[in-house]
Amino acid sequence: MVKVKSKWICQNCGYETSGYLGKCPDCAGWGTLVEEIIAKEGHRLFKSVLNQSVPQLLRDVSLDENTRYSTGMAELDSVLGGGLVKGSLVLIGGDPGIGKSTLTLQSCGKLAKKGLKTLYISAEESEKQIKLRADRLNVDFDNLYILAETNVEEIKRGISEVSPEIVIVDSIQAVYTQEITSSPGSVSQVRECCSAFMTLAKTSGITIIIIGHVTKDGVIAGPKVLEHMVDTVLYFEGDRYKSYRLLRTMTEVKNPSMLFLSERGDTSVPGSVVIASSEGTRPLLVEIQALVGPTSYPSPRRVATGIEYNRVLQILAVLEKRVGLNLSKQDVYVNAVGGIDIQEPSADLGIALAVATCARNVNVDPNTVIMGEIGLSGEIRPVRNLDSKINESKKLGFKRVIVPNSNLPLKNMPEKIEIIGVSRLIEAISKAVCT
Repeated sequence: MVKVKSKWICQNCGYETSGYLGKCPDCAGWGTLVEEIIAKEGHRLFKSVLNQSVPQLLRDVSLDENTRYSTGMAELDSVLGGGLVKGSLVLIGGDPGIGKSTLTLQSCGKLAKKGLKTLYISAEESEKQIKLRADRLNVDFDNLYILAETNVEEIKRGISEVSPEIVIVDSIQAVYTQEITSSPGSVSQVRECCSAFMTLAKTSGITIIIIGHVTKDGVIAGPKVLEHMVDTVLYFEGDRYKSYRLLRTMTEVKNPSMLFLSERGDTSVPGSVVIASSEGTRPLLVEIQALVGPTSYPSPRRVATGIEYNRVLQILAVLEKRVGLNLSKQDVYVNAVGGIDIQEPSADLGIALAVATCARNVNVDPNTVIMGEIGLSGEIRPVRNLDSKINESKKLGFKRVIVPNSNLPLKNMPEKIEIIGVSRLIEAISKAVCT
């Protein structure tokens, strides 16, 4: 009789043990360990993932023009580093209903339009449901194939028959392999199915995009090793209470910075400043607004929306000590327009200028973009990705930028935009205010 192996696996973190435990020793979760039959003894043989087994010089590795595939969507190509890499494995995760399946199906249509044979594998919806969504998106091309299947072995057979360049798997938690007897979505199934797709991508050169569910904590469901197995992890983030999110609709926003500045107009008011921040490697221009006025309470109010509260308090303390601005009896409200969360320290100088100009009832030049980190002594510290932020400002028609003097000179000085370097906060205020 063939012996069957089993183990207890935590469904949250993937911790493995030979017997049942009420509490997982790794993630401290209660009742998360489930017994799973792994494989029959002697059933599996491990195989090499890559075809190339002979070492070769890096300079001898050739790259052709088909190394990357453009998705036809500029912003998606941007976060992918220029497009989908041939033979890569990409994981897309996000909240239910945020648009993962819709975006990937729309991308399939654009890839198929370019002549790339694309296979969309749906493990959660039927072919008719996919057809209805495709009709809404006007996606209908000869090179786009649909397969409704949950068995990994059958999926491999379908891929072999079609021989596509691009494969979409929707979703990784809904497919299963016959080599593992546990239910679909379990830690073992998710790990083994992802390993199977990774092997297929590397050995055949097929680009595979897998869609993943997220837990209530906002992380991709399954073992954490899942994110380490793939080449790229993309998160779709959003908030039902904010008007903008990183992916809201399937209509491409070619200029996200203009979206956050669309209601600003051509003139500025006291307390309004445009800053250059970053979302990952992508530069974004965002308007910062501040409102300063006498308080009617024993203790003045400090309210920050879209900006870290303690960061705002630190900037206010620097304004009082280093600039001489008395805010002890003033309410201060600071807001990042558009509902975006600003985490980068380069927003410090813009926040300080918004508060200072509102308190003094003066305007910042509306054609100026502000960027710089503020130290406790009032010095302006350097920021990262300055070149891309200046180019983004120039693209949107701004005439000048105020940047840390320690970032200058730049290797490639852009034309048709004035670059002003500042070293102290008081110096930045004097150069930013309209005269």
